[in-house]
Amino acid sequence: MHPDFQIKAGIFATTVAARYRPYITCNQIYMNHPNYLSCIILAVSSFLLDNCTQKTKDNTQTTDLVSSYRDTTVLPGNDFFQYANGAWIKKHPIPVSESNWSIGREVQDEIYTRLRKVNEDAAQANAQPGSNDQKIGDFYGMGMDTVTLEKKGLSPLQPELDRIAAIKSNADVPAVVAHLQVMGVNALIGPSVDQDAKNSEQIALYLWQSGLGLPNRDYYFIQDKRTQNIRQEYRQHLIKMFTLLGQHQTTATQNSDRVIKLETALAKASRKLEDLRDPYANYNKMAVADVNKLTPGVDWQTWLSQMQVKKQDSVIVGQPEFYRTVGQQLKTAPVADWQAYLQWHLVHTFAEQLPKAFDDEHFRFYGTVMQGRKAQRARWKRVLDEEENAMGEVLGKLFVSDYFSPVTKKRYETMVDNVVLAFREHIEKLDWMTPPTKEKALTKLHQIKKKVGYPDKWKDFSDLKIDRSSYVQNVMRANEWWHRYQLNKLGKPVDRTEWSMTPQTYNAYYNPSNNEIVLPAAIFAIPGLRDEEADDAIIYGYAGASTIGHELTHGFDDQGSQFDARGNLKNWWAPTDEALFKKKVKGIVKQFNQYVVLDSLHVNGKATAGENIADLGGIVIALDAFKKTPQYKSNETIGGLTPVQRYFIGYALGWQGHQRGERLAQQILTDVHSPAHLRVNGPMSDIPEFYAAFGVKPGQKLYLPDSLRVKIW
Repeated sequence: MHPDFQIKAGIFATTVAARYRPYITCNQIYMNHPNYLSCIILAVSSFLLDNCTQKTKDNTQTTDLVSSYRDTTVLPGNDFFQYANGAWIKKHPIPVSESNWSIGREVQDEIYTRLRKVNEDAAQANAQPGSNDQKIGDFYGMGMDTVTLEKKGLSPLQPELDRIAAIKSNADVPAVVAHLQVMGVNALIGPSVDQDAKNSEQIALYLWQSGLGLPNRDYYFIQDKRTQNIRQEYRQHLIKMFTLLGQHQTTATQNSDRVIKLETALAKASRKLEDLRDPYANYNKMAVADVNKLTPGVDWQTWLSQMQVKKQDSVIVGQPEFYRTVGQQLKTAPVADWQAYLQWHLVHTFAEQLPKAFDDEHFRFYGTVMQGRKAQRARWKRVLDEEENAMGEVLGKLFVSDYFSPVTKKRYETMVDNVVLAFREHIEKLDWMTPPTKEKALTKLHQIKKKVGYPDKWKDFSDLKIDRSSYVQNVMRANEWWHRYQLNKLGKPVDRTEWSMTPQTYNAYYNPSNNEIVLPAAIFAIPGLRDEEADDAIIYGYAGASTIGHELTHGFDDQGSQFDARGNLKNWWAPTDEALFKKKVKGIVKQFNQYVVLDSLHVNGKATAGENIADLGGIVIALDAFKKTPQYKSNETIGGLTPVQRYFIGYALGWQGHQRGERLAQQILTDVHSPAHLRVNGPMSDIPEFYAAFGVKPGQKLYLPDSLRVKIW
């Protein structure tokens, strides 16, 4: 709901969060790092908050979160998000170390504390070499050993800096890029390993646009004062980082300009956020020999072998025009430009594992300028984040054994079944879809694989080397481990049991190639409320709508609907149905295009369409599932709220939080998700039951005439 989603380290990482294939959709994504979507470790919390109470089935008193978090001075029909969450927001200011704060962040702090104890114990133990305890202890111990880190300085990176300095001609550049890719430096190109979008039984090699230091292409060209300032600050950041590498101010300034010039050329050839969401336009399968034609003078078979890719017959190029520009730059950009560019991306990738001066400057730009944060997060928390990156499933085993009981797992598996049944009934009743298309839609729905809680099979990290030599080298080795792990999938059967999120990740996703929804254990947590204390109305809104129904709907949004029941990119729609569906999608695009945040930033309705469709679909589908529960049928109030009112507030609870303006501006430009308050207020404007539940009337801000309300599923 409000997590930052973690990408596994290494360039060939699993690509659930749209790093390479943005039509694989997550419940919520925010960016904390310049090029990557970062992580948050969240889990079940049992502490109680505030003083409002409700009675459980055994007549005991518990916290009634929905009552304590409301701002009743706000009319639900004017701003439902503020009405449902306003009191909580007033009581929870954003800490100086954060760019946002949410109810999930409250839980994160508790879990950080528990994981810290596990890591500190492991660091002090004389654990068996090669054991998980040894890896955890050594990773954490080196991350916290700032004395050794300062003493080593740049020495762990020196071999790579020497390799870059040894470049004599443009012909030398690809080999150095390949070497850096293996250790997780995302310079110039974006290779990945994933299922073939048009043949989900095969694993394919993808090439995606990449190689920028700013979040995406738009930052290099937008002319508003906010973005111009970011570009100016970016140049100063580059100069500072080059001076920290030991370069004279004049040289550092020249190298900064070289990097910006090269990145701007790459950005110009990169596609916009909304254009990356077209799965057909971003699927260009070709023989490796034909990729050579995009980049004359570059031998891709050799280049791939330098990245440890065994002989590969074909590759799927996402954006051919980007790789055409890569080829041109490899021929024409001066060697000095390439040296500066690769030095920058190397130090940029590992800045947080280098001496304090590098870490502080990295934070100044990416944390303060880009996100509005005033201070660094505690180091031990950042080391835990990096450990999650490196070997999160090791921590996942510990997590599920303590925080996700079989009873809880069963509750949510049953809820998934109930929401699927409600979705089936919605499809059957659609008045705009013909019977043949309905039949195929139902087939796809019934074949969606449902993964709840945690994987049945855990990843084996036995051959990952972690020791007490160097923090940055531990991170490098973890990156290389993930690189080899992904490459090892090529030429082998697809493992449809694999998870691409850890159980302690407070998020969820739909993968169209597997036709699956994946719901980690932590996504079901309500901070401050034990699972057995939460009534069905809250649970169906919080988990059934914003997570389960949301992810199911992704299989039928503007992107997911283009994949068939087996996960293949294949049109299964009758032409008339497809035309009607696209017309409905245009309605939600138009609706969200009209929303403005901060001073003048419009939501990108086209880029966010899939998530907005899934939000709306999740709410209406899970509502019908909730209507079959005893609580709904009893119509008894709790805390003065009817079951339906509590359902809608339960949904809003999932988006409870606020963020700094800098981060919000970045989200508008880089994220396929709308801001949290609009993920509540936007769909509510389209739902008749919301109008009835809260007496929404003409003249109130969320009111839309029936003719303008979007109805899809």
